[in-house]
Formats: sequence, structure tokens, C-alpha cells
Amino acid sequence: MLHFRHYQQQDEMDCGATSLRMICKYYGRNMDIYRLRQLCQTTNRGVNLLGVSEAAEKVGFRTQGVKLTLDQLSEIPLPCVLHWRQNHFVVLYKVSKGYYHIADPATGKRRLTAKEFKNNWFAHSELHNGISLLLTPTPQFYDLDEKEENKELQWGAVFQYFSAYRKLFVQLVLGLMAGTILQLIAPYLTQSVVDIGINTRNINFIHLILIAQLSLFIGQVGVDFIRSWILLHISTRVNISVLTDLLIKLMKLPMKFFETKTTGDIMQRMADQQRIEAFLTGSTLSTLFSMVNLVVFGFILAFYNAGIFFIFLVGTILYTGWILMFLKRRGELDQRRFTVSSENQTHIVELVHSIQEIKLNNSERQKRWLWEGIQARLFRFKVKSLALAQYQQAGSMAINQLKNIVITFLSAKAVIDGDLTLGGMVAIQYIVGMVSSPIEQLLGFIQSYQDAKISLERINEIYREEDEEPVENDWLRELPGNKDITLNAITFRYPGAGNEPVLNNVDMMFPEGKTTAIVGMSGSGKSTVLKLILRFFEPESGIIDIGGTNLYNIGFSTWRGSCGVVMQDGFIFADTIENNIAVGDEYPDREKVERAIRVANLDDFIREQPFGLKTKIGTAGKGISQGQRQRLLIARAVYKDPHYILFDEATNALDANNERVIIDNLRSFLKGRTAIIVAHRLSTVSHADNIVVLDKGRVAEQGTHLELAERRGEYFRLVKNQLELGN
Repeated sequence: MLHFRHYQQQDEMDCGATSLRMICKYYGRNMDIYRLRQLCQTTNRGVNLLGVSEAAEKVGFRTQGVKLTLDQLSEIPLPCVLHWRQNHFVVLYKVSKGYYHIADPATGKRRLTAKEFKNNWFAHSELHNGISLLLTPTPQFYDLDEKEENKELQWGAVFQYFSAYRKLFVQLVLGLMAGTILQLIAPYLTQSVVDIGINTRNINFIHLILIAQLSLFIGQVGVDFIRSWILLHISTRVNISVLTDLLIKLMKLPMKFFETKTTGDIMQRMADQQRIEAFLTGSTLSTLFSMVNLVVFGFILAFYNAGIFFIFLVGTILYTGWILMFLKRRGELDQRRFTVSSENQTHIVELVHSIQEIKLNNSERQKRWLWEGIQARLFRFKVKSLALAQYQQAGSMAINQLKNIVITFLSAKAVIDGDLTLGGMVAIQYIVGMVSSPIEQLLGFIQSYQDAKISLERINEIYREEDEEPVENDWLRELPGNKDITLNAITFRYPGAGNEPVLNNVDMMFPEGKTTAIVGMSGSGKSTVLKLILRFFEPESGIIDIGGTNLYNIGFSTWRGSCGVVMQDGFIFADTIENNIAVGDEYPDREKVERAIRVANLDDFIREQPFGLKTKIGTAGKGISQGQRQRLLIARAVYKDPHYILFDEATNALDANNERVIIDNLRSFLKGRTAIIVAHRLSTVSHADNIVVLDKGRVAEQGTHLELAERRGEYFRLVKNQLELGN
């Protein structure tokens, strides 16, 4: 059997794509996890077996989803994908002597007994079979385009951040050279104290040497202080630059990226850049300094005694080999730590945001136990990491000490035999101490490099994502004269294998300067229409055009700048009321703010606040009700003074009085503007110029309120209780 390569999953929800990646590698193809994740249609809720199967077929496998008993596993082609614990995917790659060998993307390779295997694979204890996905490569698998192969990570882009500090690096190099020269003098001074000062009993010479050593110490400390300040200056600026660029890149990504990542995944990747920065500004430069000392003092040691240098060289090789032995296992533990830490971050954010529901349902203990379970897993990983580090450290220290003992013996013997002076022996001990420190630092450097490489690999996933608005595209920066919005044969389904289309071959027309309402049962696709118009997603088929111009040729910023939007899950920032209304304007236009307040009927609310418009709200200040929140979102949309207004249940949390006032104000504001309003309430949609009724992703009927009410069709059934027209 071929060696089976294990890959660690990089995200919480990557088990399906990573399992497929391992099987591709087994058959000789090094597939890119980014590509496989797309093919699996992975979302922030994970992926199902259908998604893994469809992805496998797209890369050239023949697949078959089956339910198998334990005995049947020995009769099928391995490796195969197993549905594990009802919420995970693993690869079964070997069955031998009653043991089942699996490769778990989250925890690594494991060998399980039949009982352990059944407990994880069978969905319920009373069942006697489990779900498997069998994969067999076809000729197409071996004919894949090479551009789908995994690409080598490049450090060049990271080192570019340091190009602006070339002069400071020259100063650092000069400091390194000065420090090396100062340290180079020290062993000769030590030798002269013993061989000349003590042997000749010349106390004045000893005084002179001690003053020289003190001067060297002061000079060395001064060089170290200056080097530390330069490093702090460089590292701080580079850290800010890297993090800023990462945020810029995140802001440029399309909405579909955030649909496939959990909060914890994104937060952990932002923390990863700190490990890269620490490696580049800390470990790399300090190790460079140490390696210079190692080479210089190594030559001096060889000059003093070739035999001692040979022992030092053998010890160094053994020490380095011992360190390298542990790197693979350490990398696996780091990937597992990332996965659990990401899950922990996501859970903490969820706990904070869902505290109301937790208390209402008396589920504090359940949620706390869930959190404690995650902490227990983190603790186990820390224990394993500590144990690994201790094994590594114990072995390396033993090699180092044994090397030092042998060198001490050889140098002492050389003094006894008359081949070396006592001062020479003292100098050799000093030199050995100087070359031992760099070897110990090598351990930290190698580990830091491994951490940085893993972090760069994870951050690289963000940078490989295509921007929402690539600069090389020739985007239109002005809207066409005709501003009608037309949906032509639009079909759309949300990411995730097996999902049914939310919109199915839909045609709609939103005339310029008119108000169009969209109504329908929950799940009929109303909000999806708005998200497609706002370009959060792209349709599976069909075209959206603005006055005959394809919407996807218009720049994102140009289009969204022309839209005032209130979504169901609109966000209130931890800022002042004024800045929450005038989002994006550093200096809000007071006239526009006052008009937005008037239209959204916020006057009384603002007068009640202790600091008026300057009152802080959101998580950093005063809490607000759902109705106040919706009015602020309406004011934000009005402030933009846009041509297009898109409201998704914008008034569903308002009381009847506020709703009536705001609707009256909006009628005046909407004159000459193109408005699309999604709502259930009759009071919100009855005055629309056209009402479109959606049913299961299709247009059921459309017309004015009176026309649709008279037809007694789908619209009538939706609103008859509000119409009070009986049957």
C-alpha cells in the first residue's frame, strides 16, 4: 500500500475538502485546498456528503455514497470518506488485523479498535451500518490542468514590508558587526589575564585588562540597547502595515467569502500575522546575529584545537537533527490548536451575542458545559505541546551538556599534556559558551519559522481570494441615463451542495422613479432579490441590467453609493447617533442629517438623549430598542440621498403610530426615486406603484393593491386578515 499522507484542516468547516485532498494526494495529485473548498461548496455551516461527492467527481473521481456494515469495509476500495459522529468527515485508508486506520483532518492519523470505530461511525447504537463515500479515480483525474496544483508559498511579498527600512537595517548590520568584534576580543583578554597577568604576577596588567573588559561590556550593552530600539521601531511599523493590508484585503472580499468562514476563523487569521511579524523582526535578526558569532567563534575554536572543534561540530549536527525530528508532530499540533482556538473564538462571540436567548431558555449550564468542553480540548492540546517541547528540550540539552563535558575533558587533558596553556583552556571555555548560545537559539528560530510558515499559509488563503472589485477590470463609474432595474431569467441558489434554487427563472421589472413592493411567504426569495441587486451574490444564471447595461459591469462602489439600504440584520455601530446616521462621512452634513432625522421620525428620540446627536449608542454606549434601531437604519439610508431605495422589512418593528408617520414622510422622500420594498404589512405595500408576489422562487402575480385584491389570488390570501374582507 502507498504511504498515506495526512493533511490538517485549516478551518473549522474544512473537514470535507481536506479529506478529499488527502485522497487526491494518495492517488498522486497535490490538489489545492482553496480549489477543493470551492468545489465542495463549503459554507460557514460546513459541507454535506453530496458536496464532497460533487467536488470529487469534478476533479476526476467516480463516486458512490453507500451505507456499509463493518464487515463490508474489507471488501471496498480504500481510501474512502466516512461520515463521522454525524457532523464530521474522516478518511478510512487501511483495515488490518482487526484495527481501523483513519486520517482525521482535525486530529491526525489514528488506529481504532472495532468498538471505538463503531461508536464514532454508526449514527446510533441500534444501527449496524454507517455512511461512506467510495472514490475511484478515472482517467480524467490524471489529466487535470497543472494550474490546479498547489502553489509554493513565497516569502517575497512579506519581505517587501521591510524594504522601506533599508537604512535602519544597515544600522542593525553595523551593530551586529560591532557586537561581534567586541565579543571577539573578550576571549583573548581572558587568556592574557591568566597567561600573562597571573603567570608574571603583574597586577597593573590585570587592572588594564579588567578596564578593557569593562569598556567592552559598556560598549556591548550600548550596541544592544540601540539595536533593540531600532528593532522596536521596525517591528511596530511593519506590524501595523501587515495588519492594515490584511484589513484592506478583507474589506475588498465579496460577501460569499464571509458566508464560508466562521468569526473564529477570521479572528485567528488576524492573530496569525503577529507570528509572522515576530519571526521576521525578532527571531530572524537575533538568530542572524548568533549565526555570525557561531561562524566566527567556530573558526577561532578550530584555530585553538582541531579535535575540540570536531567534537563541537558533531554535537551541533546531533543537536540540530534532534530538533528537526519533532517538527512534523509540532506542526500537526499547531494546526489542531488553530482549529480548536477558532471554534473557541466563535463560541465566545456567540455566547456574548446570544445571552438573552440563553437566559430566556435557562440554558446557561448547557452552554457553559459546551464552552468547558472546548477549554478541555484546548488544555489537552497544550499538554501535548508541552510534553513534546519537553522531550525536545531534554534531548537537546543532554546533547549540549555531553558535548561541553567532552570538550572540557579534552581541553583539560591538552593543558596537562602541555599542548595548551591554562589561559587557552579558559579562552576555549569562553568560546564554547559563546557558540553554545547560538545553537540553543537555533531551536527557537526553527520553531518560530515553522509557526510563521503555517501562519503565512493560512493568511495566504485570504490574499488568494479574488477582490470583489478587481482594479484591472474596466468598471463603469457612472450609472446609465435609464435607471430601470430588470431581472432577466434569474436563477439563484445559496452555497451548499443539494440546495434547491431560491429563485427559479425569475423575470422582474423595477421602473425608474416608481415604488415596487415584493411580498410573499417566508422563504419565497424576497430578501434574496435585494441581495442579488446589491451584488452580495451572483446569480447562477440570468442577467440583471440597469437601463440595458449589465449590472455586473458597474463598479461596486459606484452602484452601492447610489443605493440606500435597510436590511433585516442591519448593524448599529458603537459610535454616536450622528456617526451612525452619516456612516462613511468623516464630517457629517448637518442639513442632510436633519432631513434624515425628520424622515425617520427620530426627533423625540434624540431630544431624550443626554448628549443629543453626540450620544454614544451600540455596544459602547446606550442600548436602543428594535424600533429605534430600525428608525436609525432608515435615517442612514435617507442620509445618503440615493437614487435607489431598498428596504427589507424596514418597518416591521415599528409601532403603528411611528410606522404611519414614517411612511407618510417616505412618500414625499421617494418621489422621483426608484424604490424596492420587501414587506408583509399591508400598510407598507398598499401604496406601491406595483406589487410583485413571489411564491416558492417564482413570480405568482403582480399589479397594484386594488387589482390584486380584486383577483382574490395569492396576494389576497396573504393579506386577507389585514384587509378584513373575510372569505
